[in-house]
Amino acid sequence: MSVLEKYLPKLATAPLTALLQQNQVHLKIVNERKTRHGDYRKNPDGSHAITINSNLNKYRFLITLVHEIAHLVAFQKYGRQIKPHGVEWKHTFQKLMLPFLRPDIFPKDLLPVLARHFKNPKASSDTDAMMSVALKSYDPESDKSYIFEIQEGTTFLGPSGRKFQKGSKLRKRYRCVEISTGKVYLFQPNAQVEVLKTI
Repeated sequence: MSVLEKYLPKLATAPLTALLQQNQVHLKIVNERKTRHGDYRKNPDGSHAITINSNLNKYRFLITLVHEIAHLVAFQKYGRQIKPHGVEWKHTFQKLMLPFLRPDIFPKDLLPVLARHFKNPKASSDTDAMMSVALKSYDPESDKSYIFEIQEGTTFLGPSGRKFQKGSKLRKRYRCVEISTGKVYLFQPNAQVEVLKTI
C-alpha cells in the first residue's frame, strides 16, 4: 500500500504516485508549519524535494501536492528565471489539476468552487477566501477560525498562545494588536486562531 493512500482521495493515489516517480521527487510529509502547506526545492545534487504538511485534509493535500509538482514541471519546461507563481506556473498547475477535477475524487459541492479557482489559480489557495472556507469544511472539527473570517475588534489567541485584537486589513495582511504589550503584528489571512468568547 502506498503511504499516500492515507493522505489522498483513493482514486488520486495512483496518478499522483506516478507523477512523483516520473519527476523523481522525494516527498516528505512533515508536521504542520504555520506559514505554508507545502514547498518545493531543487537540491544541490539536482534531485527534487517536496514537503507537505501532514495535518491537511485529503482534498487540500491533493491540491497542495499538485501545486508543488507544478513548480517543478514549470521550471523544467520554461527555465528557472520564470516567476514562481507567474503565468507559466498557472498554466502548468491548471493542466496538472484538470484530470483530478472529477466527482469521484472531489465532493460535488467542492467542484464548482475549484473550477472557479482554477480559471486563475492564486499563489496560495488560502488567499481565495471562498475556496479556503469550502476546503475547511472538510477539516476535522476544530475550534479555530481563519483571521479573515473573524470580525474586526475580535479578541483571539494567536498560534503562540498570546492574546491579540484583530485590527484593519492592510494590502494583504491584518494589523493585530497584542493585548499585553500594545505591539502591532501583521497576520496572514489564513492564520488559524482561537476566538476568545466575550462574557
